[in-house]
Amino acid sequence: MKRETFGSRLGFILVSAGCAIGIGNVWKFPYMCGEFGGAAFILIYLIFLVILGIPVLVCEFAVGRASRHSVAASFETLEQKGTHWHLLKWIGVIGSYLLMMFYTTVGGWMMYYCFRSIRGDFVGADSDQVTAGFSEMLSNVPTMTFWTVFICVIGFVVCLFGIQKGIERVSKVMMSALLIIMVILAFHSLFMKGAGEGIRFYLVPDFSKMLEIGIGNVVFGAMSQAFFTLSIGIGAMLIFGSYMDSSRSLAGEAVSITALDTFVALMAGFIIIPACFSFGIEPGAGPSLIFITIPNIFAQIPGGRIWGALFFLFLTFAAFSTIVAVFENIISFDMDLFQWSRKKSTFVSAVLIILLSMPCVLGFNVLAGFEPLGSGTNIMDLEDFIVSNNLLPLGSLGYVLFCTRKNGWGWSAFLKEANTGKGIQFPSAIKGYVTYVLPVIIIVIYLKGYYDKFVGMGENVLIGWMAVSILFLGFVLYCALQPKKEK
Repeated sequence: MKRETFGSRLGFILVSAGCAIGIGNVWKFPYMCGEFGGAAFILIYLIFLVILGIPVLVCEFAVGRASRHSVAASFETLEQKGTHWHLLKWIGVIGSYLLMMFYTTVGGWMMYYCFRSIRGDFVGADSDQVTAGFSEMLSNVPTMTFWTVFICVIGFVVCLFGIQKGIERVSKVMMSALLIIMVILAFHSLFMKGAGEGIRFYLVPDFSKMLEIGIGNVVFGAMSQAFFTLSIGIGAMLIFGSYMDSSRSLAGEAVSITALDTFVALMAGFIIIPACFSFGIEPGAGPSLIFITIPNIFAQIPGGRIWGALFFLFLTFAAFSTIVAVFENIISFDMDLFQWSRKKSTFVSAVLIILLSMPCVLGFNVLAGFEPLGSGTNIMDLEDFIVSNNLLPLGSLGYVLFCTRKNGWGWSAFLKEANTGKGIQFPSAIKGYVTYVLPVIIIVIYLKGYYDKFVGMGENVLIGWMAVSILFLGFVLYCALQPKKEK
């Protein structure tokens, strides 16, 4: 069966950027800016995005385009006989399913809040009513289930039509609308009364604030966000590399996608941070910023019903673009592993994802007593932890090692694939950095993520979980360091 390709370069960039642009850009990035001191954090973040995010993204794209398969079959296609790189495919397979087990729920929240804004639920509501509304949604099983299933069905219907007629066509419209809505919302926030202080906080680096927070904390926060923002590590970007033709170099495309992803993150900050300063709200408030703080702001401004609807429509598009991208990755697993048709794979995958999403939905109500990572945590926290703190960094480490080690695909083969086509060339001079320094940075991010997660839970708990992290890391290193078996 001939593999599908994108109909245009713009389609590839918008679809891939749509995968990278998700809730992390418009939810996590603004409140991290608030937490870590604004512009100083952004400056460091941009540096790490160039030296950390782009090289890993090029590695993942290269494996996809060279193999012409999803992560379920890409390592088998490119690895040398007698090696164990193919075992790394399970990081991508498990990671994609786990990500959608909770991301669909959050995407459903966005759609529901867009619906509520259009309906006018926040008009004239006070702070207590907005806060209570979010709690009521979480406790309402039928509401949570409906919106989760609804966004799943829409996403799989788009994927059913394939790359050009489904995902590419919808992404062009959705991403264009997302960018237009962002500009309108940002323009509106910039002219709110008192927004000037927020703009200064966002654009003028305050290194004294960074010293107060701790340089190490700010640097690591920027490094982690730069690493995770591009959705690299579980094959969600690889799959679109497999649909690329060879007319453009991969470094050039990676730079374009990263630039678009960064633009959305920065614009999200322009929407949220000036608005927070305008109403005297702490911009480092955390995830509650989206579902409690922002609706409170819209409830107090003229035309809040319209602005609120536009804001949550923008968030819905950001979430949905990632959902469709990862759905396509999941559908391709069955097509590669079992040679199923797209129709059959789409139907089976839809049923599986809907069923697997239910524990997350129930984790806020029926199963709220289950606190897997300590007091106050829920099933979504566990699923997010497995993906964000484990599978994304470990998968990324796997791609980098596979593309650079002699017993893997190898640097020469990777570089040839990355530099095929017109555009920015991936520099051969940074071989030492990509081969040795970048893996160490990823390992540090991975281990420190575990440390930060469990450091306050007691010495025995911390030691136990750090041992678990080393065990998982050992699996990747086993695949990478295992010598090729001679015949």
